[in-house]
Amino acid sequence: MTAPLDVLVVGAGPTGLALATQLRAYDTPFRIVDRSLDRARESRAPAIQPRTLEMLAGFGVTDDLVERGSTAVRLHLHLPRRELQVPVFDVGCEDTPYPFLLFLPQSETEAVLTARLAARDVTVERGTELVRTEREGGYVRCRLRCPDGSQETVRARYVVGCDGAHSTVRTQAGIAFEGHAYPQTFFLADLEVEGLEPGAAHTYMTAAGMLFFFPLGTPATWRMIAMRPPGLRGDEVTLSLLQQLVDDWTTDRAGHDDHRLILRDPVWMTAFRIHNRGATHYRNGPFFLAGDAAHIHSPAGGQGMNTGIQDALNLGWKLAHVCRGASPESLLETYEAERAPVGHGVRRLTDRAFTLGTSGNPALRLARTHLAPRLAPLLLRTTRPRARLFRTVSELGIHYRRGPASTTGPHRPRQGPRAGDRLPDVPPGLHQHTAAPGYHLLLTGPAHLPSAVPAGGRHDLLSVHHLGTDSPWPDVTHALVRPDGYVGYVARGDDLTGLRTYLERWLPGLVL
Repeated sequence: MTAPLDVLVVGAGPTGLALATQLRAYDTPFRIVDRSLDRARESRAPAIQPRTLEMLAGFGVTDDLVERGSTAVRLHLHLPRRELQVPVFDVGCEDTPYPFLLFLPQSETEAVLTARLAARDVTVERGTELVRTEREGGYVRCRLRCPDGSQETVRARYVVGCDGAHSTVRTQAGIAFEGHAYPQTFFLADLEVEGLEPGAAHTYMTAAGMLFFFPLGTPATWRMIAMRPPGLRGDEVTLSLLQQLVDDWTTDRAGHDDHRLILRDPVWMTAFRIHNRGATHYRNGPFFLAGDAAHIHSPAGGQGMNTGIQDALNLGWKLAHVCRGASPESLLETYEAERAPVGHGVRRLTDRAFTLGTSGNPALRLARTHLAPRLAPLLLRTTRPRARLFRTVSELGIHYRRGPASTTGPHRPRQGPRAGDRLPDVPPGLHQHTAAPGYHLLLTGPAHLPSAVPAGGRHDLLSVHHLGTDSPWPDVTHALVRPDGYVGYVARGDDLTGLRTYLERWLPGLVL
């Protein structure tokens, strides 16, 4: 039996790879296994939100992701009898260095994260399957089946299931997965399309449902998603079938086919069902769930992979701090408290969007075909609703204000982010101060606070930055930014008593 691990990561999709990347940044002993012999080669989840790009930037992968992807900032909304060009990410994105939705095949996202791990001497153990787990003292005994059929037993303090909707870890942990499957079947294809304006996403809204084209670049120019028409016979997905569907759903809106879309050269075609399910808990003792193992839902809004990666980056630093003895075990309890409400919210949001776009209910069909063409231009003229929608879809609006690790000191700052909020990149470049692993103490305002605060004990877990007046807070403020980029503690004034109390709870070995 090999030496005990701190963490066994099960599943090497984007969620597991992101978790492994963060654990490696903290030098936490871990292994990452996946029963698949190879990483994803299909495009699968093709959209990366601004908040995910922000959170990955500190690990040196975001620039590579952006270089490989397509930064679409326009949406063409094809409605009955009219077409609208919808600007996206033009409002509500002033505080992020990534004001765009990045279209990049999941295969490329996994390739970038895998390469980053390889550069840090981490090997993803492909073809290795978790077979069984058993608690033993302070560890979990994990039986692994290796690629050659042999078996190995390893011990780990914690096991994190990033192994998808059919999670073995979730089953072994005895956590229920509740929800339902939608009745509709969908078609998905990566292919070439003649007749679509490049550099934009296209949505066709019809009485029968919605048709989507997203710019990919690789392995094909376009990703197509469409609902299977009711009553259609046969299970095989063919190019001719998809072409017929596109003809039916796009040429009737103006009564002619002057702008007929021609599909060709498919790289990948499949049919799939959509589920809306969630784990009843994100943790059971030493077992944790993240990504699709914890929540699955409609792809509406491109939330799934992003929510999973952010699950991982919320959990990884907490595991690292607890495993090295820098933080108490109670820090791990904040994972479910913070991420379960996010997962529930995403499931609720995507369910509503999915129902509106696909339901055969006469009232919703009327809304898609008659009300939407009239109301859409009016809504586009108002910036506040669009900004709010952007903050939601981009996941920049996620906060943990009610979480147990978010505390406001005696005097709350009059402006700026609150405890539990994401730290904005205001002024531009502020995120660079907080990119390194560990907590970051930001001192703002005139020189009422010392430019350096002496720290004893585990000083490598805390960096101090004096921002002066160039900060999100216009008055004298001190704020502690967590390793995942959220404000853990904030207070106005130069009394650090509340900050010390916060640190005594979550970093008891550090003396300020």
